[in-house]
Amino acid sequence: MSNPPNYEVPTEMRDFAEKSVEQARKAFDSFIGAARRTADTVKGSTEVARTNAQDVSSRGFEYAEQNVNAAFDLAQKLVRSKDVQEAMQHQAEFVRSQFAAIQSQAKEFSGIAQSAMQQSAERAKSVMQESADTARKAMEQGADAARQTAHDAQSAVDKSSH
Repeated sequence: MSNPPNYEVPTEMRDFAEKSVEQARKAFDSFIGAARRTADTVKGSTEVARTNAQDVSSRGFEYAEQNVNAAFDLAQKLVRSKDVQEAMQHQAEFVRSQFAAIQSQAKEFSGIAQSAMQQSAERAKSVMQESADTARKAMEQGADAARQTAHDAQSAVDKSSH
């Protein structure tokens, strides 16, 4: 059996291959880093949304408690009323105060909800912009690495043919 010929890989070709691997690793590391930062930003957005939902829920329970307590206060006043006229007066006061309270609660609740939506929208916009910027940079780095690799390959071919 004859031994296959032993062809030596030129130093330029090995250097070129090593550079190509290093450039590919750097581009991949950049991409993974960007993906991790985006994931962290998204996680932060979900935390903001969760906090806002908790605030809205908590405020809703506070409103319900205020309104039920006002109704119990009215009931107590009604059972202590000396006559129908006093009972009607308590009822009228309750309706006025509850109408004002509900308007105030609705306005505050609307403000909380609007603020939460605005924060979420701003956060989402920020996440999308950051992700787009990061992806663009990673693609530019990859394109630069590919151009450099092509240039290095051409230089290696030119050197080996001379």
